[in-house]
Amino acid sequence: MSKTNGTNGTAAASRFDPNFTAAVINATGPKANPRLKQLVGGLVQHLHDFLRENEVTLDEYFAAIDMINRAGQMSNAKRNEGQLLSDILGMESLCDEITSTLAAEAADQPTATAILGPFWRKDAPAYAMGDSIVKGFPDADHTLMHGRVLDFDTGTPIANAEVDIWHTAPNGLYESQDPEQPDMNLRGRFHTGPDGRYSLYCLRPTKYPIPDDGPAGELLGLLDRHPWRPAHIHFIISAEGYKSVVTQIFDRRDEHITDDVAFAVKESLVVDFAPRQGDPKGKFELEYDFKLVSFEAGKKYGMPGAKNA
Repeated sequence: MSKTNGTNGTAAASRFDPNFTAAVINATGPKANPRLKQLVGGLVQHLHDFLRENEVTLDEYFAAIDMINRAGQMSNAKRNEGQLLSDILGMESLCDEITSTLAAEAADQPTATAILGPFWRKDAPAYAMGDSIVKGFPDADHTLMHGRVLDFDTGTPIANAEVDIWHTAPNGLYESQDPEQPDMNLRGRFHTGPDGRYSLYCLRPTKYPIPDDGPAGELLGLLDRHPWRPAHIHFIISAEGYKSVVTQIFDRRDEHITDDVAFAVKESLVVDFAPRQGDPKGKFELEYDFKLVSFEAGKKYGMPGAKNA
């Protein structure tokens, strides 16, 4: 094992035990899952290399462990601080990029994915097509959002696809953060008809700072980074026989499109909201089609996760 001097690039023998990391990796037994063995082995190697290269002390190590522990202790069904911490380090966005890159190139592409984020909640209310997910906020930018859910390979509409949507209020808070909002406000699940179409009323989104009252906000402050996410709406689009898409759409007018604290913006997910006339329920309109990959098409294009439907 050697260590490179960052000043002149010369290598010097490490004064730390060169056999320790191999002993930890080789402790994995022969019955371990091969993929898990590969992942944990690689993780141990990189972590140990990082600790040696940066000569991390016990005080620094325990400070990091304390931050991770506090993130776990703050997490619950309404807030995932651990995921928030990983998001500001770009980890989920990088894994998302890796997953997308592994997919074969095609003339047309399915809807791009984006990070889940820490505020998704299971079992959002089910609404009829054309309903609004908004309770309150009469003066906000109510928006009609509509479009189709399509098979990206054939272009045919997908019936009974689920559109799971959630976003913040104009004050930048998800309802799980805000005791003034009704439970499950600004969340909903819709199902397409035979024509694959969906329609719903939501709000034009607003930018917001990620919560700074936990380890993630503390780390941002220590790194002298801003906490802002650009205005966006979250979606999970799913249908029987298809790979689900976890994604977000972003308002092009937002100043933080180019410096999202979570590194999640992709150009194909940046949209323009159009003024809507003559609709007392909505000031703006957005048409957006979602394209899903069937498991069969996924096998054809070599996309990760493809399996028999």
